[in-house]
Amino acid sequence: MDAYISFPELGLVFNADNVAFSIGGKDIYWYGIIIAFGFALAVFTALKLAKKYNMKADTIIDIVLWAAPTAIICARIYYVAFEWDYYSKHPEDIIKIWNGGIAVYGAILGSIAVALIYCKVKKENFWLFADFGAIGLSIGQSIGRWGNFFNQEAFGTNTSLPWGMTGNEIQSQLYSMASEGMKVDPNMPVHPTFLYESLWNFVFIVAALSLFKKRKFDGQAFISYLIYYGVGRFLIEGLRTDSLYVGPFRVSQLVALGCVLCGICLMVYMYKKHTNPQLVKDLQ
Repeated sequence: MDAYISFPELGLVFNADNVAFSIGGKDIYWYGIIIAFGFALAVFTALKLAKKYNMKADTIIDIVLWAAPTAIICARIYYVAFEWDYYSKHPEDIIKIWNGGIAVYGAILGSIAVALIYCKVKKENFWLFADFGAIGLSIGQSIGRWGNFFNQEAFGTNTSLPWGMTGNEIQSQLYSMASEGMKVDPNMPVHPTFLYESLWNFVFIVAALSLFKKRKFDGQAFISYLIYYGVGRFLIEGLRTDSLYVGPFRVSQLVALGCVLCGICLMVYMYKKHTNPQLVKDLQ
């Protein structure tokens, strides 16, 4: 097979052609198919939840119609901005999103901004929608990360763990990294960090859906997501070989840390607001 991914210690080998099929000479990539499926399932889940918690389905659809394109654009802008050395020399590649190169945090920030503006204008309950959105985002991320599998990207450093993976494109990238001075061995397996993040988000989905009715206040699931995903992303990002940097710092780790701190502050505030409203009023 031309393109492959293998898990040597597990004896598994997969065909990893990133093109699913072609229509009229136009290639349709697994990356886009998987992202689209994750998005559709996320919207479906949010609509099901909305019926149970007195939010109109039209509100969910309206926000999604605004948030989806904004999220994609922001995710791409975020990535391109921190890889500007390359894209300034290859501007024709900026729009080639099907080759990978979107940043989850860009999508999250864009979606939150749209939801805030929409709910403010339409006088909707932002925090309730944010709870639906947190579950939707986790579903999209958990499924969407498998697009990285077919693109052979978002992998980590070398590992001797039984689930270490390798592939022809992974090895090619590792050779390139090694030539630039990175301490990697192209002949050794690497951490499947795309899988780590997929599983991390899956755990949140199960927990959030199981405990949704037990929330103390609207916004609790969303704030929990900020903290939970932030912790996971901070740890997983430390293993990756393709991080975006600002100076010596990994951008996603800085943003993840900011989300965790922001989430903790919001959680404390909201708990006090709903258990002791007068105390919060006095603090203001």
